[in-house]
Amino acid sequence: MSKVRIYTLAKDLGVDNQKLLEILDSLGVVYKSVSSTLDEDTVETIKEILAAEAAGGTPAQPGTATQGAPATDTTDAATETDAAPAAAPTPAAPQPTPKDDVTPTPAAPTPTPAQAATASHAAAVAVAEAPAREIPHRSPVVTIMGHVDHGKTSLLDYIRKTKVAAKEAGGITQHVGAFEAQTSKGRIVFIDTPGHEAFTTIRARGANVADIAIIVVAADDSIMPQTREAIAHAQAAKVPLIVAINKVDLPQADVDRVKTDLTMVNLVPEEFGGDTVVVPVSAKTGEGVEDLLEYISLTAELEDLRADPNGEFSGVIIESKVDRQAGVLATVMVQEGTINVGDFLVVGETYGKIKAMTDSLGGRIKSAGPSTPVQVLGFSEAPVSGDKVASASNEHAAREKVAVRVDTRRTVEEARAQRKLSLEEMMGSLVEVREVNLILRADTQGSVEAIQGILAKKESDDVKLNVMLAGIGAPTEGDVLLASTAEATILCFSVTASGAVKKVADQKGVDLKSFRIIYELIDEVDRLIKGNVEPVFEEKYLGRAEVRMLIKHPKSGTIAGSYVTDGSFKRNAKAKVTRGKQVVYEGTIVGLKRFKDDVREVQTGYECGINLDWNDVMEGDIIEASEMVEVQQ
Repeated sequence: MSKVRIYTLAKDLGVDNQKLLEILDSLGVVYKSVSSTLDEDTVETIKEILAAEAAGGTPAQPGTATQGAPATDTTDAATETDAAPAAAPTPAAPQPTPKDDVTPTPAAPTPTPAQAATASHAAAVAVAEAPAREIPHRSPVVTIMGHVDHGKTSLLDYIRKTKVAAKEAGGITQHVGAFEAQTSKGRIVFIDTPGHEAFTTIRARGANVADIAIIVVAADDSIMPQTREAIAHAQAAKVPLIVAINKVDLPQADVDRVKTDLTMVNLVPEEFGGDTVVVPVSAKTGEGVEDLLEYISLTAELEDLRADPNGEFSGVIIESKVDRQAGVLATVMVQEGTINVGDFLVVGETYGKIKAMTDSLGGRIKSAGPSTPVQVLGFSEAPVSGDKVASASNEHAAREKVAVRVDTRRTVEEARAQRKLSLEEMMGSLVEVREVNLILRADTQGSVEAIQGILAKKESDDVKLNVMLAGIGAPTEGDVLLASTAEATILCFSVTASGAVKKVADQKGVDLKSFRIIYELIDEVDRLIKGNVEPVFEEKYLGRAEVRMLIKHPKSGTIAGSYVTDGSFKRNAKAKVTRGKQVVYEGTIVGLKRFKDDVREVQTGYECGINLDWNDVMEGDIIEASEMVEVQQ
């Protein structure tokens, strides 16, 4: 028997995946996901456990006695006390056959590993079935992202045409911007919001709409810039990610190349020993689409998505528009609870009463539960995508909620203007590993790789540098959105952001910095690693020199021919000139010479020419040099 995937075995045995995973946990079997494979011995053990449970929870027993079987009884203690020991049959004794009117005394077998694990498995099931898990499951909400022309829309269209509910009607996405696919594993909701930037815009407002992200990669094109961006956005959202390799029907398709390229963006396919689910598909022929839907359902099952339809309502605005005839139409994804026609909804600092609701097929409905996208008529203003939606018992309660939100916003804004962050707030907890999120943009791929190599050496046990996105070319507004939601800094090397991008960065409060010298970029990273705290400097004494002669220079002015009596002198160091006991000048050493040569430093016991940004120096003056050094905190 060859190895079998966990989800395939669950399907063959007629149990759900979670049940099978609980059995594997009780057996101590290590797996990465439901697509991990099991060997023959493990499969047989699982079958024995399920057979034992089907028989009422007791381990399965053989139907007849086996010659030479040990007479070990596995019943309870009371039965063991009263039962007489079974005599072992002699080798010459004939075996009873079905026609013999003989009832042999069955010999109890030694418990198998599966039977021994049954008790611990039962305990695990008991915990899993605790009252906290009585909240019903909800359908997964899926978004599809990827590079332009890699087939995102085509894949959605194929699923839409073949998997929508039986009462399919035209213009589904025009109604709601989402549709529901009915699969053998249940209902899946797809958000038809284009682009990963829209996905992040919703997240930027504090809402996670999608439970699963599908990254579409063309088999003839592999990983492209927008693919990398889509992956970064999905990872920032911390949602499970499935890669769909599309266009496998093309003669130039190279699935293996795509899988190899995925490892370069830290997505290691399961067959390579990683935990990224990769599904080859064709949006044109439909090949692999069923497998993709299966994996979506399996991932949702592992995520254990639940919502209480009877709980307090909460939802998110997917999109909104103003219809000339109907007025404001807003698409709401119900996340918790249920909404009904006539309910009052509060969004941001406004509210509205539901006058009508439309489902994803364009039909009028009166109520909607969790994981249901509905188009709502009733708002006086078009809400913003990503705004959270709450309900109110009546209009008075809705007004009160809005008033509270307005007051809260004003209070926060006032406090933010007055409050200064403490050191701990700026640096984070000193006992936890801090994560510094970065987005890199450079002029060439070589520059990107060089910078990433340097950054890799900057990590420590206390600080992790997370390069969320690294690409060639100037930063985009999408980069700013990602940086805004992930609290990342955008670092540019030899490329400059456009005025529009800089304006968005200012509005979002995103640090966007450009560098022409690699060491300046690295210095900025060092500053970020130290916790975004402005450095503290103190003055450090360098040395002392005596002025012995003056040299007039037509361009440099007066140069003090001096002898260094202590320490050392450095160019650009701070200088203090004393005459007797009086300080007559404080400034900077703008030049330092040894004979005719410009030098950076002169040590004790050497003569030098000191050029100050001051021409009134005199013979006999004492010059002291110092520099500002950063204090280690």
